[in-house]
Amino acid sequence: MENGTSTWSEAFRRVAPLAMGYLPVGVAFGVLAQKAGLSDLNVVLMSLLVYAGSAQLIAVGMFAAGMPPLTIVVTTFVVNLRHLLMSAALAPYAKSWRLREMAAFSFELTDETFAVHSTRFNDGDVRKPLSFRINMLAHCVWTLASWGGALAGSTIPDVKPLGMDFALPAMFIALLAMQAKNGLHWLVAGFSGLVAVVLMQAGLDQWSVIAATVLGATLGTGVETWTRR
Repeated sequence: MENGTSTWSEAFRRVAPLAMGYLPVGVAFGVLAQKAGLSDLNVVLMSLLVYAGSAQLIAVGMFAAGMPPLTIVVTTFVVNLRHLLMSAALAPYAKSWRLREMAAFSFELTDETFAVHSTRFNDGDVRKPLSFRINMLAHCVWTLASWGGALAGSTIPDVKPLGMDFALPAMFIALLAMQAKNGLHWLVAGFSGLVAVVLMQAGLDQWSVIAATVLGATLGTGVETWTRR
């Protein structure tokens, strides 16, 4: 039988590197959310119920810009579509799990915990208790960091001198660098970014990101289809 204490210890050890990244970004999210007008309770609930750093930072930026709710929902949905691929990649290792266990595991799956679990599972370590404890600890660290940022936000008059408003673009630059595997990916990313800027300058503030995403995906699909002929 698996020792619970040793499993928790191993979970702490595996989450420690993630926590070093979660703490500054979580605090930055809390501060920016507080500056965007969200209450401390809303910040904590968002981290508990949404639990998607990039989507939360995007939503906060769009809240601050006064964008309509539908645009925020669609944008964060598109940003988080990669979670479907991550869950699908790990699903074969969880065939013996109950459906509600798979749903709970997928809910707490992030880019960082996916990297941890995919490495473990590929090495043959598919222990369910350890998997859930890693997710729970990472989720707790993110939520506590967000709450701390929200509390600290009320004491910080201006976040610009601290550079926290750069947290969102910095996170996405890092995610892009991690996920871009070839020249086509970089072409689509650069094209989408350029189109978003052009559309924003043209006055399509609220729909620029969504339109640029659709056009970029269309370009990528077209180029990939053409090169495979």
